[in-house]
Amino acid sequence: MGCLHSKTAHLHSPEDPPTALPDSKKPDPGNGGDDVDQEVQVPAFKEYGLSELRRATNEFNTDYIVSESGEKAPNVVYRGKLENNRLVAVKRFSKLSWPDAQQFMAEAAGVGKVRHKRLVNLIGCCAEGDERLLVAEYMPNDTLSKHLFHWDKQPLPWEMRVRVAYHVAQALDHCSMENRKIYHDLNAYRILFDEDGDPRLSSFGLMKNSRDGKSYSTNLAYTPPEFLRTGRIIPESVIYSYGTVLLDLLSGKHIPPSHALDLIRGKNVLLLMDSSLEGQYANDDATKLVELASKCLQFEARERPEIKFLLTSVTPLQKQKEVASHVLMGLTKNTAVLPTMLSPLGKACARMDLTAVHDILLKTGYKDEEGAENELSFQEWTQQVQDILNTKKFGDIAFRDKDFKNAIEYYSKLVVMMSVPSATVFARRAFSYLMNDQAELALRDAMQAQVCIPDWPTAFYLQALALSKLGMETDAHDMLNDGAAFEAKRTNSWRG
Repeated sequence: MGCLHSKTAHLHSPEDPPTALPDSKKPDPGNGGDDVDQEVQVPAFKEYGLSELRRATNEFNTDYIVSESGEKAPNVVYRGKLENNRLVAVKRFSKLSWPDAQQFMAEAAGVGKVRHKRLVNLIGCCAEGDERLLVAEYMPNDTLSKHLFHWDKQPLPWEMRVRVAYHVAQALDHCSMENRKIYHDLNAYRILFDEDGDPRLSSFGLMKNSRDGKSYSTNLAYTPPEFLRTGRIIPESVIYSYGTVLLDLLSGKHIPPSHALDLIRGKNVLLLMDSSLEGQYANDDATKLVELASKCLQFEARERPEIKFLLTSVTPLQKQKEVASHVLMGLTKNTAVLPTMLSPLGKACARMDLTAVHDILLKTGYKDEEGAENELSFQEWTQQVQDILNTKKFGDIAFRDKDFKNAIEYYSKLVVMMSVPSATVFARRAFSYLMNDQAELALRDAMQAQVCIPDWPTAFYLQALALSKLGMETDAHDMLNDGAAFEAKRTNSWRG
């Protein structure tokens, strides 16, 4: 994919020379090493429209919030799905974070040029009105914080902890070579795991401090001493923060650096180690990481090591390089691929665009049900038939007018009254349930629609929409694939 033209194409960060934005097909020289791909398959950085990002996040729906700090945080991260079915993370800044839109876009474009396999790469931004948004790759397997401090099934294995230290050092080394030596607030929340289970460093931390932001959002006990003295961060501050991440990896909990250094000086290293590891690590390797953390956490910035030293220190500690990260972590790798050919309804469901889905269902009407409109014309005209017709009419009017609660009520009566169930009625009631945040009932109705017409693409697409609402993305992908397959089959039969 070549570079996409956008308003930001000519922008550059004050720290960087004005060069062309990277072509995602070009090899990434910073990716060197046997275990790193030579290409980063990332879309070219572009400026997104606000309406596109609103659709992608279902109008910034609170159900789509993925940042662990929650919706009350000043800057919130949402999961989103673009029109091409790409999943993304969308960071929405508080209203007054970046008063100068041009400054924001220039800074974002500069960060967008820093591409690496070990980074959660920035792929776009948006600055319309008061809105300031960043768009990055989506990482489906949570943060280091989740896997270290809030694990459910198993603690993070030692080899995976060492791999995190190695990957983060690689990311920081590449950023430094790209003249991005400042990383804001490096901590366990900034390290995420991709679809392969590989740890990556969020590119959001490369953005300069905004007006209402803080360089360090964590407890003051974990901030570099020079920041407490001057309120400024320097490249050596990043080394200090790397040391706090090493403490997290070693201990499996938040330990203030001052307390950790006391334990290290007192040679009580075992008290520092995570008990949930049950001794499943090499003592020599643990000692080396402890020593490295101690060097990083020196009070005087000039006494801390350089990033190259971090990389050379953690590289020899990799002992299971041949074992995939998702295997080490016990993750099920999601290999689902979204279909490339989707109808307008399929595309609308894939991007969770409920307004478009409603419009398409209205335009389609009952035409996919043979004889559904006139099934009553051959029956004896009775009061019961009149009641059915009236109920259907009022249900359709409510559905058209987006009065979904009444639509549910009328369609529910209709389901009971009709001798032959209607797939379209089930589909419309399913959508109405979705609009009333009743995804499980919506899924049930979409499945009933499939029972009525087993190869009806609409039934599969609505199931995909409901499953996505329920957070079952893999199943949703499967349903989209099934719907697309039946659509293709139907199209081919018409052509034949």
